[in-house]
Amino acid sequence: MSTPLQILEKYWGHAQFRPLQSDIIDAVLAQKDVLALLPTGGGKSICFQVPALMQDGMCLVISPLIALMQDQVNNLQEKGIDAAVIHSGMPFGAVKETLQACTSGAYKFLYLSPERIESNLFKEYLPALDISLIAVDEAHCIAQWGYDFRPPYLRIADLRKELRGVPVIALTASATKEVEATIIEKLSFKEHAIFRQPYKRPALSYSYFEVESKINKTLEIIKSVQGGGIVYCNTRKQTKDITELLMLQKISADYYHAGLSAEERQLKQKKWMTGETRIMVCTSAFGMGIDKDDVRTVIHYDMPDCLENYYQEAGRAGRDGKKAYAVLLATSADITKARNLHETRFPSIDTIKNIYQAIANYLQLPVGIGEGSYYDFNVLEFCNNFKLDLAIVTQTLKVLELEGHIQFSENIFLPTQVCFTCSKKSLETFEEAYPVFEPLIKALLRSYQGIFDNRISVFEKRLGGICKLDAMGVQKQLQQLAAMGIIEYLPQKETPQIHFLVNRAPAAFLHIDKDQYLKRKKAFTDRINTLIHFATNPGCCRSVFIGNYFGDIDKDPCGICDYCLSQKKNKIDDAGFAAIEKALLAQVGKTPVPTAHIIATIGDDKKENTWEVIRFLESENRLIMNEDGTIQLA
Repeated sequence: MSTPLQILEKYWGHAQFRPLQSDIIDAVLAQKDVLALLPTGGGKSICFQVPALMQDGMCLVISPLIALMQDQVNNLQEKGIDAAVIHSGMPFGAVKETLQACTSGAYKFLYLSPERIESNLFKEYLPALDISLIAVDEAHCIAQWGYDFRPPYLRIADLRKELRGVPVIALTASATKEVEATIIEKLSFKEHAIFRQPYKRPALSYSYFEVESKINKTLEIIKSVQGGGIVYCNTRKQTKDITELLMLQKISADYYHAGLSAEERQLKQKKWMTGETRIMVCTSAFGMGIDKDDVRTVIHYDMPDCLENYYQEAGRAGRDGKKAYAVLLATSADITKARNLHETRFPSIDTIKNIYQAIANYLQLPVGIGEGSYYDFNVLEFCNNFKLDLAIVTQTLKVLELEGHIQFSENIFLPTQVCFTCSKKSLETFEEAYPVFEPLIKALLRSYQGIFDNRISVFEKRLGGICKLDAMGVQKQLQQLAAMGIIEYLPQKETPQIHFLVNRAPAAFLHIDKDQYLKRKKAFTDRINTLIHFATNPGCCRSVFIGNYFGDIDKDPCGICDYCLSQKKNKIDDAGFAAIEKALLAQVGKTPVPTAHIIATIGDDKKENTWEVIRFLESENRLIMNEDGTIQLA
């Protein structure tokens, strides 16, 4: 039997595990329930993928993010590992096909959303699935008052009643002590182990700037810090606008958000990963599952809505352990807006009911129907038609999701579906009369079982390879076959969709748990106030602040965040600081100069103070410290 390290080397090409990975894997193999708290970039997926590959049976992976699930499945498939995904956007036939294949052991990993495990179809197949491990990703979603609560996570424990003796590994990048306790309780952990990596990132410098012009500060930082970077914004329009401004300054940049097609997002991400694009300007849709070590800068152009999200996004910088910068920018107006954000994020219940009624009107959906159905939903068109604020509508959709009425997916991929509507005899006659369609018809019949009885998901590229047609040629023939009454043809979609989980209710009687809603509003208000406090007046080292928030008590300052540097600067009187700064800058130009030479010139007796001045000027982006120990003007 292979060892964990042999599995790691075989499939991932790594000679050793990252910290804690080996211990977590050993605990999983010992059939313990495991809670793994690994910061962003800590290699969480390997912690369940390696032990799953060492055991018989299939690993069930529960994750809330369709894009992340698809990425992980693609990565596994590229390594020659059989993996499949089931998500809310898949048609019934495709889900059934996948589950049927799982019963025969076709896949080692099955990824699915928490909503899917509640479906009748999944429950029907569950007893026939040989499941050896359950992995719950983004496990903080189980905490009802947490920052990213998903109600179906509360019902994952019901799986354990059906799969007795199957261990669970829960993984998350950030969780307070209260959230940790909730995860353990709600997932019915018994004999269990908890693994935590320190939240402190020794080489990551956190800083905050309240500025009048965020774009000017962004340009200054990007020009001063070499290497790749990410700029996080709150709106799609901003991503495009800021990208254009960066490109005017000859900076290689691109933008990314959830409104782009899957093909566009994949291409943009690939160019950034390979370094062809230096700076990615994006919404929070970018970053999940991305493993790029050499990101030197993460700039938050807008304030996120909680410290958890900030920590995860900032943590995408400096995964290689080398010096990196996480910079949070704000104007005075941004701070005021953040203090009032709870009013936008939690609309009044009357507002929610009115928007629910408007959605029904937009979809022309009568009371009492809709359960299980998907509807195209163009949010911008909806807001324009009904004169509604986009931010309020977006938050209302989230509330309706939390209350179990709908699911809203901005990018849901529904593959092309085909079903033959004529008899087999009629089809034979048709093929004789129209031989041009015979290769495609034969390809459909041979590639997709049951296509005479049900709508089946088909893939134009695959069919084109068999028929010697391009994808457009396949689509054209499918359209012609549909027009001639031979098939039912539903073209693929990649548009926002609303999935009604229950029948549409009268708006006046729409059920919303008011007490829970108000508790969630208070929890959100507390979180945003914590982030504002972290930004504007932490009162201590920023790394220490973050560690304390997550219950990782560490009193040792990082020494490199803006707070630590300002404290060190204050240890030198202004005259002494100014004298060292003047002597230092007199020797430094655009050409790199050895730091040791500068310190020797200024005097070894002032060595510590000289270093403090260098670090301060570096944090202000006035100096660049190179990896070879030289410094130069930014």
